[in-house]
Amino acid sequence: MSFRYITPDDLTAIIKSDKVPNKDYVVIDVRDDDWHGGNIKGSHNFPSQTFLAKVDELVEKTKNVKTVIFHCLLSQMRGPKAARIYSEVRDMMQAEGADNDHEVLVLQGGFEVFQAKFKDDPELVENFNKEVWTTEYL
Repeated sequence: MSFRYITPDDLTAIIKSDKVPNKDYVVIDVRDDDWHGGNIKGSHNFPSQTFLAKVDELVEKTKNVKTVIFHCLLSQMRGPKAARIYSEVRDMMQAEGADNDHEVLVLQGGFEVFQAKFKDDPELVENFNKEVWTTEYL
């Protein structure tokens, strides 16, 4: 497997640490239309529908970022698939100067679990819309 899982609590520890977003770590949200209604603060949306077409660009942008964390709504299909594709493309591009000390993670339970636990913490979740979560997904 080209990635491992990270718990919501472990991701929270990274976000609230002295690590610098987009330098030490980056969170990649691969949700599509279900992206609206909230996101992990500072995350980047690379929708799964267009992920394959943009993965080279993502690898290039993150080649010196130590930790890249993927997730979707549940992190059962889209998040793990994107992490695997990203890892494979990154490995192929390794000779082009990418950082060797690199890890790819997938958020356990996805945004659904993360928002349920941390939606009231503005350091962790932004753009949260309670109505989206009570009508569309619950």
